This record gives sequence, C-alpha cells and structure tokens, in this order.
Amino acid sequence: MSAVETEVKFRVEDISGLEERLRGLGFRVITPRTFERNTLYDTPDRKLRARQSILRIRRYGDRWVLTYKCLPPDNDPNARHKRRIETETEIADGDALGTVFTQIGYEPAFVYEKWRTEYADAAGHCVLDETPIGAFAELEGPEEWIDAVSARLGLDPSALMTLSYGRLFESWRNETNSPARDMTFAAIEATSR
Repeated sequence: MSAVETEVKFRVEDISGLEERLRGLGFRVITPRTFERNTLYDTPDRKLRARQSILRIRRYGDRWVLTYKCLPPDNDPNARHKRRIETETEIADGDALGTVFTQIGYEPAFVYEKWRTEYADAAGHCVLDETPIGAFAELEGPEEWIDAVSARLGLDPSALMTLSYGRLFESWRNETNSPARDMTFAAIEATSR
C-alpha cells in the first residue's frame, strides 16, 4: 500500500520529559519500546541514493517489513516538512528477501538500529527513537498537526529537521571523525574505544 508520509524529526535530550509531555497532550503508547534493525539496499553505484529513494528491509521486534520510499512529483526541497511516497508491506522472511536482493544486483548499503517507542493521538504519531548517536523523535501526520503538536511541545521551529537517519549519521561521523560505516550499537561502540 502506498501513501504520502509527512514528518519532521527533532533531537531529544530528555526522554522521560518528552514522554511525560506526550502523555499530557493525550498521546498513548501504541507500541512499547521495541528493537528495530534496518538494512537499506542499493546498487553498487548508489542509483537509489542519487534519486533520494530507499529500499529497506526492517526487522521490528518479530515483524519484517519491506519499504520503498521516493520523492513525490511535487517535491519541494526547501519545504519545512519531509514528504515521501512510501510503499510498505509485511514480509515473512527479511533475511531471505535480502539474499534475493543481492542475487539481482542490490547490496546492503547502510544498516541502522534503534529502540523505538510509538505514541499516537487521534490525528498522528510521535515515535521516540533511541539510536547509537542519540535520541530523536519524529512527528508524522498532516502538516498542520505537526506544526500544532511541535508548538504544544514547546519546540523551536529551528529544531525541526527533515534529515534521514543516513544523513544524520553522516553528519555525526563528520563531527566525531568516527570510522563507523553503519549506525549500529556494536559498530559505534567498537569504534569509540
């Protein structure tokens, strides 16, 4: 099923404080803290990345999900909200599908992990991601809802980002001079010794 996903991210310094504010705004937990591992696949010459598209296999708890994201035809690179066409489906065996991808010319291009907690109210979602490079949250829903919730959370509009985890990881690597190639807990720990 395809849909246009609209979201922003923001850095979280105080996880319990954000969770308390979300509950105060009427959000409820829809998925408790769950480990997630994502593998992005691309061609050796990174054709998908060049088009700002992703092909991802996600393991989220016991579920496997295949996702393809691409820019909408009316994409505005300067927009305050990130918009992507997202096509997603559950799959039975992500490892087997990954093997199929490599056999037809795709390869794992980037792996990232996080612990995710999902919250929702009547109009949208807020996910809290604890990653190896820090905690982030995403507000996903209609643009007006994102703006209203971010204001009610007391967020400065300049704190809202449209960057992917791949781009955030690149920025982190440049700031820290880390040799890590993937945003996994083991890779970050091994390279920070």
